[in-house]
Amino acid sequence: MKIAVLPGDGIGTEIIAQALKVLEALGKDGLKLEMEQAPVGGAAYDAAGDPLPAATLKLAREADAILFGAVGGWQYDQLPRAKRPEQAILGLRKELGLFANLRPAKVFPELVEASTLRAEVVAGMDILILRELTGDIYFGQPRGLRRLENGEREGFDTMRYSESEIRRIAHAGFRAAMKRAKKLCSVDKCNVLETSQLWREVVTEVAREYPEVALSHMYVDNAAMQLLRDPKQFDVMVTGNMFGDILSDEASMLTGSIGMLPSASLDANSKGLYEPIHGSAPDIAGKNLANPLATILSAAMMLRYSFNQDQAAARIEAAVSRVLARGLRTADIHRPGTQKVGTAQMGDAVVAAL
Repeated sequence: MKIAVLPGDGIGTEIIAQALKVLEALGKDGLKLEMEQAPVGGAAYDAAGDPLPAATLKLAREADAILFGAVGGWQYDQLPRAKRPEQAILGLRKELGLFANLRPAKVFPELVEASTLRAEVVAGMDILILRELTGDIYFGQPRGLRRLENGEREGFDTMRYSESEIRRIAHAGFRAAMKRAKKLCSVDKCNVLETSQLWREVVTEVAREYPEVALSHMYVDNAAMQLLRDPKQFDVMVTGNMFGDILSDEASMLTGSIGMLPSASLDANSKGLYEPIHGSAPDIAGKNLANPLATILSAAMMLRYSFNQDQAAARIEAAVSRVLARGLRTADIHRPGTQKVGTAQMGDAVVAAL
């Protein structure tokens, strides 16, 4: 199992180092992993004048999965858009065909009080949101700005999905549901949008291939409300690019800390790029303050979805739970009565808990 390791900028190098500790510990138990690092983002621009150098892209293409840290920093803010660190992640998505974004939102029992919702509402919450990543209104043509005959300016974007695009994200959703509680909620706005009418029809057709999965449908406005009212009713949600962008961010805040949330972006063959959803946090870089758990949990997702190593993934997740149960916390999740530890100490604790 060949992994391209792309640490990136800011805290990226620190949190990736902790995830590698965990993977190396599993390697000592017999999990055969080959890992190779390369620069990406601002670090790659500094080294090669490009946020996604050809050598880094080549490594990513040849690997079976990519473990990604974070990119960006204030020192790169004045660069031309094509040279900005963020272009690296966009380029990888495009070049590797990473169309399915998986965003889990799980509340660990020890962190229930960190959520902005009441404990009884979020306790036990464990949701996986699949967002289609390469289509919809963000990429549809035509789009642009124009001036009307009366002199007024108008902006326009086009929401569009092909049947094949919907079908492949639907399959990804059903496959994910098969690994979990076999419940899938498809989110659309088919009472208003023609695009969503096609979305619902295609998802319903694909459902026939997964008779074990219970499929439901929900309008996006209701889904946004239900995530706050009763999030535990959901297991796996699948939706389009714009709706998924909004709903996954909403769900992430129910857990109490962005530092706990992993993500995956998969292609049609389950090759994926795995990364924490937080940024490079240059203000705390190099200070041993960053929470590495989202990156460690991203590594667990990699083992589960790209390598079908469910047992190894579950071991990592259980180790994270044990560390939290011991009361160890990085600064972002520290509360009175718990023990504050640094980035490296948290990584060491997870390895010990394995």
